[in-house]
Amino acid sequence: MIITKVSAQKRPGRYNIFIDGKYAFSAGEKTLAEFVLLKGKELNDEQVEKIRQFDADAKASDLAAHFLSYEPRTIFEVLQYLKKHEISDEAANSAVSQLNELGYLDDRQYAKLFIKNDLRVGSDGPKSLLRKLTQKGVDPEISQDKLDEIDEEDWLEVGQRVIKSMSHQVGKISQRELERKMRTKLLTHGFDSGISNVIIDAMDLKEDENAQTEALKKQGIKAYKRFRNLPEIERNFKIKKYLFSHGFSSGEIDTFLNGEIIDLDELVEY
Repeated sequence: MIITKVSAQKRPGRYNIFIDGKYAFSAGEKTLAEFVLLKGKELNDEQVEKIRQFDADAKASDLAAHFLSYEPRTIFEVLQYLKKHEISDEAANSAVSQLNELGYLDDRQYAKLFIKNDLRVGSDGPKSLLRKLTQKGVDPEISQDKLDEIDEEDWLEVGQRVIKSMSHQVGKISQRELERKMRTKLLTHGFDSGISNVIIDAMDLKEDENAQTEALKKQGIKAYKRFRNLPEIERNFKIKKYLFSHGFSSGEIDTFLNGEIIDLDELVEY
């Protein structure tokens, strides 16, 4: 078998190889140089198969390197990218193995950098980060190992970033409800109940009697307006239920209903 023609494709860096007057396969510049594929070169079946395999591996490596040039990737992401470009599993695995040996593809390093960047500007707790890394194909054990290396102070900083904007609700709702809302928000961001309590405690939300009284007044008036048309006994029951669900104690609720916070007769004007 003799190469009778080598022609450039429209795609830069790729060439069509013709053997005995017929198209045989395509190859990249690296493959042409490696096997000196020029017109008149004689090849046998074994050599052609070797050339094709080399070219497939080279193409996979080039695609993977290009994909990695934009930002760090996981092994899973690279394999998915190569699959999308119709690279065979054998060539894809070979490229990934090569890049891994060269240090360009390392899920442990990726997890470490991903966590570090999120701690700096993100709002994810440990569970959320574990979930995100798992979705990117990182082994959960690897992710957990890297998460375990993070100091509690770093988690406190992220957690406080998550709930900082809620501090304006002091004096509008009860402290108990505020803490409950903070805890719920932290849980949705991937913080477990233990670290959530530590984060909230670190916010130093010391109970302010004036703020609590103001919150009771605001919520009490809101409840009264909602149930004002009910008979007194039913109205008071509904108000109690409403205020209790908003984090106020029975004693605090009684002070409101007894008119110690605001004269209930004045509420007719609201």
